[in-house]
Amino acid sequence: MPEALAGYFLEAEQPRTLTRAVIVSHGQPGDPEPQQAAIEALAAEVARHCPGIEVLGATLAAPDALARTCRSDCVVYPMFMAEGWFTGTELPRRLSAAGAPGAHIMRPFGTDPNLPELLVEKTRQAAEGRGWDLASVTILLAAHGSQRSQASHDITRALADRLAPQVARVVPGFVEQEPFLADAAKGLDRAVSLPLFALRAEHVLDDLPHALDAAGFTGPRLDPIGLAPEVPAMIARSILTELAALK
Repeated sequence: MPEALAGYFLEAEQPRTLTRAVIVSHGQPGDPEPQQAAIEALAAEVARHCPGIEVLGATLAAPDALARTCRSDCVVYPMFMAEGWFTGTELPRRLSAAGAPGAHIMRPFGTDPNLPELLVEKTRQAAEGRGWDLASVTILLAAHGSQRSQASHDITRALADRLAPQVARVVPGFVEQEPFLADAAKGLDRAVSLPLFALRAEHVLDDLPHALDAAGFTGPRLDPIGLAPEVPAMIARSILTELAALK
């Protein structure tokens, strides 16, 4: 692991005032239980790095999950990839309806300043598994995208710019806007598929593999970056830093 990334995981000073943090994800409206269980499991892992801090998980899709976990004196960590309507409008509305209008909403996972380095490290590991030099690799940066909002597009392009100097090139592809994944993935050589998704849900299970299959993509297909084993410590550090700043 690069020295800068390793240093990121050093223990942060614990805030003096114990409080609650709630990690919130979108969830799956048609089948909320599996994603609710997944976010609760992530919260439990984050809690291992936050001694004395209560860390809970909730999805927007699970009935009453926000009401059961959030309160006005907690911090809310959005396990989303982009800032936009959900973090700026819908999440505050949901929190208010759940009886926690004063909850402090943090910046989402996709904006973590150490995320680009983690993305590079995951690409490096995949490249080494194929005997490829990192500088010769193309990253297929797979993201959600949207026909209604540029938030996902913009953060994907920003991350692509950050990653570009360390690899041969970075090719963004989207599920819900152009360039679509199936088109972006065509003809790529020495390429690694790197999904910019927080959890393993519908798009990752269905849309992404179908698009890669349709494109004849033969490179490594990595797990969503939100499932990387380094992520719970990253989230914990962000939460502890935020709590310390709010004292």
